[in-house]
Amino acid sequence: MTATAPPEPTDPVEQEADGPGDAGDDRFGAVRARATGVARWRPVTTATTLVMIVAGVATGAFWTPLADRPWASTVATGVPALAEGHWWTPASAALAGAHPAGALLGLVLAVVGLGWAEGRLGSGRTAAVLVVAQLVAVLAAIGVVAVLAATGWVWAVGLAGALTGGLSTGVLAVLAVASATLGAPWRLRLRLVLAGVALVGLLFLGHLADAAHTLALVVALPLGRRIAGPELAPATPGGRPGRREWRLVAAAGLVVIAVIRVLTLVVPVVGPLGNTASDSTVVETLVSVVISLLLADGLRRGRRIAWVAGLVLGGFYLVVGLFVVGVVVFAQVTDQMDQVELVGLAVFVPNAVLWSALVVWLVAGRHAFAVPSRRRLRRRTGGVASGPEVARDAVHRHGGSTLSWMTTWPENRYLTHEATDGVTAYRVHAGVAVALGDPIVAPAGRTAALEEFRALAERSGWVPCLFSTTEALADDARADGWRSLQVAEDTLIDLEGLEFKGKPWQNVRSAFNRAGKAGISHRMVHLAEEPRAVVAQVRAISEEWVGDKGLPEMGFTLGGVEEALDPEVRTGLAVDADGTVHGVTSWLPVYGPDDVVVGWTLDVMRRRQDGFRAVVEYLIASACLTFQSEGASFLSLSGAPLARAGDADDAVEGEQVLDRVLDRMGELLEPYYGFRSLHTFKAKFQPRYAPMFLVYRDEADLPRVGIGIGRAYLPDARVRDLVALVRS
Repeated sequence: MTATAPPEPTDPVEQEADGPGDAGDDRFGAVRARATGVARWRPVTTATTLVMIVAGVATGAFWTPLADRPWASTVATGVPALAEGHWWTPASAALAGAHPAGALLGLVLAVVGLGWAEGRLGSGRTAAVLVVAQLVAVLAAIGVVAVLAATGWVWAVGLAGALTGGLSTGVLAVLAVASATLGAPWRLRLRLVLAGVALVGLLFLGHLADAAHTLALVVALPLGRRIAGPELAPATPGGRPGRREWRLVAAAGLVVIAVIRVLTLVVPVVGPLGNTASDSTVVETLVSVVISLLLADGLRRGRRIAWVAGLVLGGFYLVVGLFVVGVVVFAQVTDQMDQVELVGLAVFVPNAVLWSALVVWLVAGRHAFAVPSRRRLRRRTGGVASGPEVARDAVHRHGGSTLSWMTTWPENRYLTHEATDGVTAYRVHAGVAVALGDPIVAPAGRTAALEEFRALAERSGWVPCLFSTTEALADDARADGWRSLQVAEDTLIDLEGLEFKGKPWQNVRSAFNRAGKAGISHRMVHLAEEPRAVVAQVRAISEEWVGDKGLPEMGFTLGGVEEALDPEVRTGLAVDADGTVHGVTSWLPVYGPDDVVVGWTLDVMRRRQDGFRAVVEYLIASACLTFQSEGASFLSLSGAPLARAGDADDAVEGEQVLDRVLDRMGELLEPYYGFRSLHTFKAKFQPRYAPMFLVYRDEADLPRVGIGIGRAYLPDARVRDLVALVRS
């Protein structure tokens, strides 16, 4: 029977308006609107902008540096102004920039930045942070400079005679506090930009304003959530960046380093760490910039070789920076400072600071840079594909289970089976080799593949296990001396004759009805072929979901946008008439032994927070109809990790222990990842269930196996993350 479009709703439940869950989707914005009491009207921004314009015109700050005026110390502030008794200058200096470029840039920053922040924080809180941060940070910077100047530090001595002006310090502090009201990934992005502006300015410019910026952000960023208040800040303040975020920040850092390399050649200044003038030639600078940009592109793509090269270069600059510091210290101790020429060397010190920060980021996010180089994806002999390409070829040749396409993801290791022309994909964590699903071999070769995998693990000193296998593989393994334990259930929807009729499908028909009223349509696409604007929306939806979980992004049997960009993966989009993506699902192909797609497995399933609540039901039901019309036999909604309906009453003692451990892990992770809620959600599609098994060798291995599986899903989780999880 062919698929039919869902009928118009006739049941009373379908006529109801959106429930409390739908109405609450935008509750955060409503709370902010009530808390701030402002909408389009921005009184603080408007008043500040008008006063800055009047002050800039009156003092001529928009076209002439204040330092050129004889009365500069009565308007601008600094050590000289306060020493002359002009106590009002910290306030007056905020209204007029010390230099025309700074005055105009400060005006733009106030209009754009202050206006946006006032809309997030409200007028009262914005005004308080602006005034307090501006005055306190500027006075603190002047005090620090005065103290350091007494030590003879060249940079501090220079600043002790300088004047500054502008409101940028207060505006940056307001932006830092307002960043606490953002969700992921924009919260992290804005904070990194603010920290980068302060750090680069302090290291390579070293003006009094840069010192004030740094001091303001050192206080405002950590206290931003508390200052913003619980009614404005998101419920989950933490969260870890997703893989793409790790990559983008690393790439952006290298681009910044390349730009600074050019600026230090063209516009050198005396910063806190010395003269930033570079003695490099134009050609040397050009080569350095090209290398940085190539590495940035490799890091953006998550290439392992670019990650290694970044660590090597960062280590080099760190060593050179430490060497320069050592030379300076030695010269000062031996009174030979006059004989040391630091121009051309001192620039390495601030560069070393930036490279050190990049190295820390690369090490912390090392899991995001696991994509092997193209060269390593091929064997050196005969040009036969290896790595993920071997898994891809094996899936096409032999077919596989609903999880088999996950073996093509780059984080896996591979054991090739020459006799059976297949492959086993696995990962190693905590001394455990965790194979992903069934070996990709013909049914007759399963036993041989299991034996080869066991032998590999024993040679390497690993404990072998296979996670989320089919029942057929578990039966073969038990016959060969392995043990098995059900750990999940695959949820399968048979597409033949599927029609969304009757009371069990009320929710699905209601989802179609709501989508129609909202002007939302379903598109099944190859995401890599979509316009950049669409891909950007999909990334934003995914990163918003990942960033606010409070724990790192999970992996292993859970993919993301990068995996959805595979040309053989399909992506379902719920798009309205304006082109806004409200929800996204990605579907992994399930191949039969004759290289024909027989089904599809759900991977990514995410929705926009302010989208209509039933969008996921709409996407899955639409995918059922689409794949049914294409001749697919079934859809797998996949097995939610650590969520299953089975029990272990008949298991041996060791299995019962592991079962309880996995059950407890499921309970602990539920508030963060919602696996059990997801498992319950899938039941509304009337699926049939297929058990998924953990296959292992010995009950004595179960404690390590449990740890290995946990690390496979959370390879980047820190100890304190897990401790906080248990304490919660």
